[in-house]
Amino acid sequence: MGLEKERKFLVSGAAWKQGAAGVPYRQGYLCRLPARLVRVRLAGERGFLAVKGETRGIVRMEYEYEIPSGDAGDLLREMAEKPLIEKIRYRLPYSGLIWEVDEFLGENQGLVVAEVEVESEDQIVSKPPWAGREVSDLLRYANSSLVEHPFSRWREWEKRGERADREA
Repeated sequence: MGLEKERKFLVSGAAWKQGAAGVPYRQGYLCRLPARLVRVRLAGERGFLAVKGETRGIVRMEYEYEIPSGDAGDLLREMAEKPLIEKIRYRLPYSGLIWEVDEFLGENQGLVVAEVEVESEDQIVSKPPWAGREVSDLLRYANSSLVEHPFSRWREWEKRGERADREA
């Protein structure tokens, strides 16, 4: 079984970007139910289809398959919910882990988050200096949530990564 264990952090400043090369991503969702999510993505010139299960803590089932880029483009254009998620992804090594920093574009411009995959939920992670507040448990930072509620429409307290009384 494929399991994804991922922690997510807000990124502050621009020091992380110095000398980094990114890959443009366009992705959309064919299904965004809590129990199952189906995502199609173009990462540069490569297409991918991912099926993900419900998130429990920082863990969820995930299966990802490469598909022809033309098929991915067709699915994004014809079947994916809009707006599409557009971002540039940077892969940065730090303290033995690879951090993926997503700089969002379009309706989510201004949002920059870093994700790091871990071996276990209780793994101690040494954060890079540019990694700020952890937002792993805030659903609004999930890419699939950004389709329905883009960053450009967030209130200031949401952008700071604060928790609302109604959020668990």
